[in-house]
Amino acid sequence: MTAPSPALESPLAEFQAVTKWYGPVIGVNQLDLTLPAGITGLLGPNGAGKTTFIKLLTGQLAPSIGQVLVRGRPAWSAAAKRFIGYCPDVDALYEEMSGRTFVRWMARLHGLSRVDAAEQTEAALAEVGMTDRADRTLRGCSKGMRQRIRLAQALVHDPDLLVVDEPLNGVDPVGRRELMELFQRLRARGKAVLVSSHILEEMDELAEQVIFMGQGHVLARGSLADIRELLADYPLKVSIDCGSARDLATALIGWAEVKSISIVDERRLQLEIKPPEPFFRRFAEQVARQPAWDVAALRTNDLTADAVFSYVLESSRRF
Repeated sequence: MTAPSPALESPLAEFQAVTKWYGPVIGVNQLDLTLPAGITGLLGPNGAGKTTFIKLLTGQLAPSIGQVLVRGRPAWSAAAKRFIGYCPDVDALYEEMSGRTFVRWMARLHGLSRVDAAEQTEAALAEVGMTDRADRTLRGCSKGMRQRIRLAQALVHDPDLLVVDEPLNGVDPVGRRELMELFQRLRARGKAVLVSSHILEEMDELAEQVIFMGQGHVLARGSLADIRELLADYPLKVSIDCGSARDLATALIGWAEVKSISIVDERRLQLEIKPPEPFFRRFAEQVARQPAWDVAALRTNDLTADAVFSYVLESSRRF
């Protein structure tokens, strides 16, 4: 029985006490984390340190202090780069080439033979849904098609870690769904996918865990629901569709768990509640006993990445 490769026994990627500065400016500060298999969302405002994080992970930058390892190898080394696929958000390609030629040459640059490069190119193009359109020159491709070609070149050498920066930008709704399905297929194969995105709604559906960055630090990490649970000191926002918003507001205004009530329109309320568990339990009991409330729907409004990030930032300011 063949022993597993030492590289494959190492974590996919890890930051060990990593700090990176640019002169007097700190890009990231004391990052300690391991990136597991599966889909991870990287979120944060401009200036949070996301770009530096990605450049360190993909070996474009070396840390000032600490080390970034991919499969146990320094991320900037050639040995690590064979495990990494990178799809940048910069739309700069060799415009006179066809998509197929571009991907094939990227495969050759990864060291694949001509035969292997041709085979892997076709596999990557099929993976991103570009087999029948890859002979167009890149100049003649739509933004969504160009994005797919960039993904194909990142996948052509079958990396263990795929890093994609704003992958859904400029892609139509059908294309977004297909790319999200692609990331989920990679997850099913045991790959790691790091997705940096500002399209927070898709992160809610796509990412198993998220990393929230701010001012060069990791402010929080985990699932959106887990992070929200850690922030139980903050009210949870819910909206309720009902028969009469004014009558329901009158009934709920004295509840200890209800911290604020806003009437959105005649049939909708928005509440801030804390703590949520007793409220939901009590509310469910009362809905069964009070048919006049005519409750049609109850939704939580702030389990989205956008809302959780606001909570995380607010929480970080307290310390």
